[in-house]
Amino acid sequence: MSPEAILADLVACADLPGGSNASVAGCVQHHLRRAGLDPVVLTGPEGDRVNILATIGPRDVPGVILSGHMDVVSTEGQVWASDPFRLTARDGRLYGRGTTDMKGYLACMLAMIPELQAAGLQRPVHLAFSYDEEIGCRGVPHLIAALPGLIAPPAACIVGEPSGMRPVLSHKGKQATALVLTGRAAHSSQPEAGLNANYAGAEILLAIRDLNARLAGEGPFDSRFSPPHSTVVAGVVRGGTAVNIIPDRCEIQFEVRTIPGDDPAAITAHVIQAARALVPDRALSASHHELSAYPALPPGDDPQLADLLTRLTGHEALQSVSYGTEAGLFDAAGIPAIICGPGEIARAHRPDEFILPSELAECCAMMRGLARHLSAG
Repeated sequence: MSPEAILADLVACADLPGGSNASVAGCVQHHLRRAGLDPVVLTGPEGDRVNILATIGPRDVPGVILSGHMDVVSTEGQVWASDPFRLTARDGRLYGRGTTDMKGYLACMLAMIPELQAAGLQRPVHLAFSYDEEIGCRGVPHLIAALPGLIAPPAACIVGEPSGMRPVLSHKGKQATALVLTGRAAHSSQPEAGLNANYAGAEILLAIRDLNARLAGEGPFDSRFSPPHSTVVAGVVRGGTAVNIIPDRCEIQFEVRTIPGDDPAAITAHVIQAARALVPDRALSASHHELSAYPALPPGDDPQLADLLTRLTGHEALQSVSYGTEAGLFDAAGIPAIICGPGEIARAHRPDEFILPSELAECCAMMRGLARHLSAG
């Protein structure tokens, strides 16, 4: 089947992160088995979603992983010109949720199976499909943990996030945290009878602002990134239930994005310490929990993978991107990783997301070249 036909099947699966992915995982398995592969289905600890791994070529020698996530973001609140969960061809474009991020890459992986099988691979290609990437790369760590029992240590991983088919060498790491301050409710006519959690939250917000300014001014710095330093940003604040009630709860969700070598947990700890400093004086309590996290992808020391992808795609490597991917997790597990996939990240998560047929063709050409490389031994 063509990548466009397979993409239509994948787009029709409306599975969102945080819930069952039975529909899209079933579709992926159907195409794998239709091509004669026997995929390994790895159920996550949640019980209702799975990672999938399929191998073409010998399992007992190091090969290359082609990796992509099956989940897509919601279309809630977006106005589309066509059904987002039905692939629609219009004006030379293929519209649908996930066409660029990143079911287009998955469609190419599946469409190229017959050519990979016919290539006489001396080193294998592993097709990896993960879940819940869009809510913090939650699924792929379980897949990575299972790899030693399934295949020889991989030589490399190509994560197909949309990069315009330019090889991408690095990205920042991320840790997102929810901080909850608990006070005491009272009637607003007697504010001294309560403990206003919102006031403490306001001071924490200022502390986050000031910490971000300090990172911008003092570093550490890495000029390969924009901005060239780590950042901390408060993104969500929730507090209070009614204007005439002293709020007894304030939740602040904040995220840290770090350059390689900087520790996101250390920056998060600064915010938590600031919160705890407020607690003893005000009889408040503070708690926190991690929402999501993934490590930075540092530029690799060995240029061979970047050189290979540059040769296969015809595009010079891009030093870094501002978004995060599962590539950092593969790299942290000792598997050299690079980002390279069809489409542009600017189209992702937006209404009328689309991909071009020529971009799918370019991705398939890259995989075809990879097959030749791995067939040469």
